Amino acid sequence: MKRDILGACSTALVLCFASTGLAQEYQANEDQLSGMFSAETPYSPYVDRNFPERPLWGDSHLHTALSMDAGGFGNRLGLHDAYRVARGQQVTVSSGQDIRLSRPLDWLAITDHSDGMGLITDILAKAPIVTQYEQGARWAKGFGAGGQEAVESTLDLIQTFSQGEMDPEMFANYSPGARRYATIWDDVIDAAEEFNEPGVFTAFIGFEWTSLEKGANLHRNVIFRDGPDRARQVVPYTTQPPVGSNDPLDLYKYLENYEAKTNGATMTFAHNGNLSNGIMFPMDAQFTGKPIDQFYVEQRAKWERMYEVTQIKGDGEAHPYLSPDDEFADYGSWDVGNLDLSEAKTEDMLQYEYAREALKNGMVLEEKFGTNPYKFGMAGATDSHTSLPAIEENNFFGKHAGYEPSPERLSHTFMKNENGEIFSWQQVASGLTAVWAQENTRASLFDAMDRKEVYGTTGPRMAVRFFGGYDFSEMDLKRREISAVGYEKGVPMGADLTAPPQDGQAPTFLVAALRDPIGANLDRVQIIKGWLDTEGKTHEKVYDVAWSGDREIAENGKLPAVGSTVDAASATWTNTIGAAELVTVWRDPDFSADQRAFYYARVLEIPTPPWYLFDVVKYGLDVPEGAPLEHQERAYTSPIWYTPDNAG
Repeated sequence: MKRDILGACSTALVLCFASTGLAQEYQANEDQLSGMFSAETPYSPYVDRNFPERPLWGDSHLHTALSMDAGGFGNRLGLHDAYRVARGQQVTVSSGQDIRLSRPLDWLAITDHSDGMGLITDILAKAPIVTQYEQGARWAKGFGAGGQEAVESTLDLIQTFSQGEMDPEMFANYSPGARRYATIWDDVIDAAEEFNEPGVFTAFIGFEWTSLEKGANLHRNVIFRDGPDRARQVVPYTTQPPVGSNDPLDLYKYLENYEAKTNGATMTFAHNGNLSNGIMFPMDAQFTGKPIDQFYVEQRAKWERMYEVTQIKGDGEAHPYLSPDDEFADYGSWDVGNLDLSEAKTEDMLQYEYAREALKNGMVLEEKFGTNPYKFGMAGATDSHTSLPAIEENNFFGKHAGYEPSPERLSHTFMKNENGEIFSWQQVASGLTAVWAQENTRASLFDAMDRKEVYGTTGPRMAVRFFGGYDFSEMDLKRREISAVGYEKGVPMGADLTAPPQDGQAPTFLVAALRDPIGANLDRVQIIKGWLDTEGKTHEKVYDVAWSGDREIAENGKLPAVGSTVDAASATWTNTIGAAELVTVWRDPDFSADQRAFYYARVLEIPTPPWYLFDVVKYGLDVPEGAPLEHQERAYTSPIWYTPDNAG
């Protein structure tokens, strides 16, 4: 939509007023009306408008056949195929099927693993640069044989790399400093430049830094604001010594050096804290044993502007163990162990793995050091290793090529050993990032990410606005230009509240959500608050602030379920429940001016069928044991933070 999509949310006022307890239609007085139609403003409300008007949708984490694990598990689609799919074209995938997205993306960051980038493609091609070595020749033969021998070769390759047993001379060709590695990086840059079309489609240049510590995930993606002139002055940073490191502080140093050398800009963002076994968001010491100190918190705050809160390998917003009063916390949970299941999960690890807990703990560290290292925006991505950002429930092509649609994919265990099991159906068809940028360009998108004016979803493209201030009122809901009011009277998602104009005045929040035009209606909008009390303890509370229908908050403080129209036998649902739009103004009823706090919005759809139900119906299969028949997809906005004037 080209107009202010959330300006249309005024049509949902009847729903929102009913859900927030207003018994009668709001009546404006003369003074309020004069404020809406001031003689000093132009007749056209769009004159001199200078703020983002629509969310731009993209995937910040996609792998092609250049990544060792992606190519090893059967992905044969390269950079150009990935961009074609993202731009809405139809292609034939690795399993021989055709695919097309329901709608093109606005932007894409291909982030192939920097370690060994391109090695797998040369192994598959039986290139002399790898077959001259025993390992390379052995793997090339295995992949060429196909079938189980190819699977065993893939597992052997991954294990050999993870154990640090790669032939050093062979692997050096796919590491920084080698001509072959530089050529592959040039190919990455050239492809991004070919498909980058400012104003139409943005192709970021980037890579994934794949740090592992004893199987615990510390992965980060890196994207550049810049084009080829600057990006060619470096090559990706890796984890393998002597040129690489698995310490995030060394990655930050690489980013610092890049900006100093090129006068460009870059950022990094982590993902899958749920697979880190308690080391993604440390409080006392890093995994290296180094203490959390002033340098660490400042560096992390500087370089990690977003966090990938949802993707195929699990949703990382919250966990029911950490948030037992949140009935929606157990969504897409992967909590069995670390990345390769070499170590089982224990409950004491969880508080250092999930976004909501990190946001709370960040305030503790800010109280101590004066800087919050976990002050990040909320993003979503696929982490697909198929070259396909295909995460719609009825168009889900899996984590890697072995899980592209087939009658067999539900019968395959995704991962299993003595420490636990993750089933195929537990892959989460997620997610995407919406960016409130003024233009569809690298610079504008990057700058919006840097200021954290972003939100992540589990796949649906609902439009969400979230503003904080002190003067929002029900009268603001009468104006069609919700976003104009938001920017005029407050700050957007990702920003900091200013000091209260009056001592102790509680902040107000303007939140508006519009359903995905081809998706499900909305169940409710919630605001999640976290705060730090005067004794240094953290707290959280989930507030239902707007909802569909005539439901009322029960005596236990909970809003009744919206109901369900899901028909599991046909993998369908109807929009006969829920609301197309929800908008409200909410004032924090529990505000304390001397306590640090953050607020973010969570928007829930009505129940819909998960991706595996579409497989069940299409292929005539049984529903996997233990698999839910419905779920509620969602969006997470970046937080808005409040800091007391007297905070240290």
